[in-house]
Amino acid sequence: MRDRGIDALRAVAIAGVVCGHWLVTALVADSGTIRVTSPLKHLPELTPMSWLLQTMALFFLVGGMVAARSTTPVRLRLTRLLRPLPALAAVWVMAVVVMLAYGTEPATVTALAKLVWAPLWFLPVYGALMVVAPLVARLHPGWPLAVVASVDLARFVLGAPGWIGWINVGAAWLVPYCVGLSWRRFNGWALLIGGGVATGVLIGIGGYPAAMVGVPGAALSNQSPPTLAAVTFGLAQVGAALLLLGPLRTAMRRPPLWAGVAAVNLSAMTVYVWHQTALIAVTALALPAAPVAGLHTVPDDPGWVAARLAWLPVFALALLACRAGGRLRGSH
Repeated sequence: MRDRGIDALRAVAIAGVVCGHWLVTALVADSGTIRVTSPLKHLPELTPMSWLLQTMALFFLVGGMVAARSTTPVRLRLTRLLRPLPALAAVWVMAVVVMLAYGTEPATVTALAKLVWAPLWFLPVYGALMVVAPLVARLHPGWPLAVVASVDLARFVLGAPGWIGWINVGAAWLVPYCVGLSWRRFNGWALLIGGGVATGVLIGIGGYPAAMVGVPGAALSNQSPPTLAAVTFGLAQVGAALLLLGPLRTAMRRPPLWAGVAAVNLSAMTVYVWHQTALIAVTALALPAAPVAGLHTVPDDPGWVAARLAWLPVFALALLACRAGGRLRGSH
């Protein structure tokens, strides 16, 4: 039997990632090229927005919850996870060839391709945790948390080489995944308050960035690779999610709400894989009229934010078209 509260958490996670990327990604048309920047670089007062829209920890929490109760073979679950990729790859190979053939600047092609493919780091990490779930089913999340803390200590205090930070890609996301594997053992309030206080201390005293997403040009990112602050922030989110699980189950008894959540869950990975392509498609189609506020302009004033919010429904329609096209390709 499905747990509709868990499905609602997954829908919240995918909505946060999609809306987050759409709001913090700006494609600026400049002298025949398109460059990627972020409103967080120009408007640091918007940093709290990243706290609402960075929901990756919820993905891994839900992944652990599902793994703990699923009877579906891992091979089949991996197939479902990766199913949208061939269609995306085919479309973008053709897009790159066409752009280069028509004289698009290589820098523009590279920036757009990176925008699409960079978020896909999630798939191999999530897939790997699926595979090792039986091995870590009894692992306390404090152990991978200690690994993250040790790596940060080595990087930022002991002068270890920067590449060591990439160990945290696995260790950091194993923390919420382990909570999900045995979530009934954990107190939501303790995670919310403890994670929130720890994050505040790390930002206020430890020198970690306040933004929970990458900011172009910043000396340090909490996400590339994940830092201890990203993990403690994720634990605070996980605590909030556990506290909301009961109310979400109650809300999902309402047919209209459940219908929306069910639709998102049926296409969660397709939406995740295609959402940046939808943003790029709308931006490209409007290029003949460039510069269009909220699409091609520098995100350095509140007017850009208002314009971008107005474009979100258009991005959503483009995503629906991408979803339909991706599903159609996947059926052949």
